Formats: sequence, structure tokens, C-alpha cells
Amino acid sequence: MNICVFCSAADLDDRYTTPAREFAELIGKGGHTLVWGGSDVGLMKVMADGVQEHGGRLVGISVEFLAAKAREDADEMVIAKDLADRKAQLLARADAVVIMVGGTGTLDEATEILELKKHGLHIKPVVLLNAAGFYDGLKQQFQRMEAEGFLPRPLGELVHFAENGVEAMTYLESV
Repeated sequence: MNICVFCSAADLDDRYTTPAREFAELIGKGGHTLVWGGSDVGLMKVMADGVQEHGGRLVGISVEFLAAKAREDADEMVIAKDLADRKAQLLARADAVVIMVGGTGTLDEATEILELKKHGLHIKPVVLLNAAGFYDGLKQQFQRMEAEGFLPRPLGELVHFAENGVEAMTYLESV
């Protein structure tokens, strides 16, 4: 399975790197491919290191203005012209999407993926990996959107919330 992971390029503490390492190990040992933003820094590097260490493949989709931070030993590296092209290529190459902790870029990617799914423009499973309760507030907001009629589809059809990598992988392998 080609698993697209959206996550931070920032250096983070163990609350976030430990779950990332655990999920990366599951991707690698499962013979899956990590499709990610291609950067060799921060949580993106943690994920790529773990997948590669455990036998998985790496397909990076970087962007021109970040190309200097692209991982040099990825199995494949594509340099997209801009962020919109990057997101489109990441989704096109993915069989599933996992959203890990991140900042505004990750949030942008997450909401676009969910918006496309809401409109039926893709049917790929999407998991929000809620490491250390990072996305508790966002989950609450999505639940409110559903309760108040802002979502035309049930929230559970759009995204699965997982508390850890094992739960995320179990879900992905079951759909």
C-alpha cells in the first residue's frame, strides 16, 4: 500500500516522535511505501528514517522552494512546481492518507484532502493520527460541524481518528 503521510518538518519532542517511529516501523515491516513531502528534516525525517530502516520504500514529493531539504536517498523524489501541485501528486500516488501532527501546512493538506473526499473526488481512507491528543480540538470541531449540519456526509465516512499507529494501520489494512 502507498501510504501518504502529512506531518511536520519541525523537530519535535518524544510525545510526537515516538508515535511517528512506531508508525514508520509498521509501514516498513508491512512492505508498504511512504509517500511524503520529501523533506529530510523534523518529523518528516523521523518517518522516512523509520520506514527505510524497516524495509519500506520512500516516494518523496517536494516542492521547488524546499528542494534543498529533500531527502537524497529516497527511492523516488519528485520536485513539484508549487504546493498545490505537490498536494495533488501526493494524493494521486496514495492508496491511503494519514495525517500526523503538524502546523499550518499539515492542516491545509488535511482540510483539502477531506474537502475532496466530501465531494467524492477520492474515496481513499483518511486517518487522523491523534498522537498525545494533538487533534482533540480539531476532532471536537469536526463533531460540532457534523452535529450542526455542516457536513453532507457522516464524519466517520470522511476520516477515522486513531490514537496510535497500530490503530491507524489496523484500520487501513481493514478497508
